[in-house]
Amino acid sequence: MNPIDLEKTLRDTLAKFNSETGTIHKLHEPTQLLRLLAQAGLPPQLLDMVSIIPVGKGIAGECAQKNRPVTICNLQTDTSGVAKPGAKQTGVGGAVCVPIRHGDKIIGTFGIGTAREYNYPAAEINALQDIANSLAAQIG
Repeated sequence: MNPIDLEKTLRDTLAKFNSETGTIHKLHEPTQLLRLLAQAGLPPQLLDMVSIIPVGKGIAGECAQKNRPVTICNLQTDTSGVAKPGAKQTGVGGAVCVPIRHGDKIIGTFGIGTAREYNYPAAEINALQDIANSLAAQIG
């Protein structure tokens, strides 16, 4: 899938979930680094910060490491230590990141966020996971 198609999928997803920011990362297994394939809504000064994310670091990195969704109700006030320190610059409140899997193997992450404080309910996380699953064949 080319980056323009990924960005369209991302923008369509953001509209569906009433969210403003999103990222799609692909896992480079040998280095255990997530590489940004597409993004929407992130300030330009943050692109360097999210272009390559080590597995286990930040929201996407933790999602990849644990192979499960990671959610934060309000990134601006979160003290869990999951989000990278610079993540607050995004202006995101609620955030969720789900793994992109090819079979049982994690191949990337799909994250969205909104400016408001928001706890993504299970139904929305499951719907986002379905979208992520549909991307697997195209990015894997």
